[in-house]
Amino acid sequence: MWRNSWLRLCVLLCALPIWAANRLAVTVMDAKSGKPVTDLKAEDFTVFEDKLLRKVEAAEFTTEIVDVMFLLDTSLVGPVVRPLADDLIAQLQPKEQMAIVSFHSSADLIQDFTSSKELLSRAVNSVTYGNEPRVLDGLYAAIDTGMKNAAYRRIVLLLTTGHEGDSRMTDRDVTRLARKSGVSIYPVYATGRERSLFDHLAQRTGGAVFSLQDMRKTSKAAIGARIFETIRGHYTLTVPGNLALGEKLRVEIARPGKWFTSALPLEWE
Repeated sequence: MWRNSWLRLCVLLCALPIWAANRLAVTVMDAKSGKPVTDLKAEDFTVFEDKLLRKVEAAEFTTEIVDVMFLLDTSLVGPVVRPLADDLIAQLQPKEQMAIVSFHSSADLIQDFTSSKELLSRAVNSVTYGNEPRVLDGLYAAIDTGMKNAAYRRIVLLLTTGHEGDSRMTDRDVTRLARKSGVSIYPVYATGRERSLFDHLAQRTGGAVFSLQDMRKTSKAAIGARIFETIRGHYTLTVPGNLALGEKLRVEIARPGKWFTSALPLEWE
C-alpha cells in the first residue's frame, strides 16, 4: 500500500511542469453591469485545477500601472471600430505606455511603446484598411515579439469588429504564449460573432472581454474610461504549494450572482 502511494506521488511530481506558480492574477466582473468587482475576500474565491480544489490563502485587490499593446483591426471592416481608438489612447496615465499594432492579414507595428498621445493618435490616423482580419495571428505575433521591453503589467488591448479570418494560429497557441509571457488579453469587439473565442482568450489570461453593444446599453459613461478601470485593477490570489498550470485551471466566486472571472498564473516568488 505504501509502495503504491509512493509510486503515485512520484508520477504526479514528474508530471508537473518545470515552470509553476503559486499566485494568480484574477479579474472579476459583474456579468450584468460589466463593472469590476473590487471588494472580494480570500474566502470568496475557490481555485480549481481540473477537479482538484485549491484553497485561497490570500486575495489582494490592486490597481497597477500598465503597458498596453493596442491591436487595431485594419481589415476591410475595421473602420467600424476606428472611432473608439482615440478614446482608448486618451486614457493613458503618467508612466503608462502604449504601442500600436495594426492587424488584418498580417500584424504590423506602426508605433512602438510611447507615452506620447500625439504620436499614438498620429499612428492610428496613418493606417490603411484592407484584407481579411486574422485576429489570432495578430495576437500571437504581437505577444511573441512586441512585449519583451514592457516595464509594467503587460496588457494586450484588442479592438476588433468581432470577425476572425483564416488564422494559422489557434486560440490555444495564443493563450499558452500569453501565459508564458505574463500577458493579459482584453478583447473589445463590435459584434457577437466570435464571442466564445474572445471569452476564452480573456478567461485563460486574466483579462476581460467587452461588447461595445452591451456597454452602450448598460451605461452612458465613456467607454474608454470604463475599459481602463477594469484593465488597471485585479486581484492577486495566493494558494499553498504549486499550481500545475493546466488547461482546466479556473476560479469560481462563492457570492450569489453572475460573474465573469479570469486568471493568469504568475511565476513563483
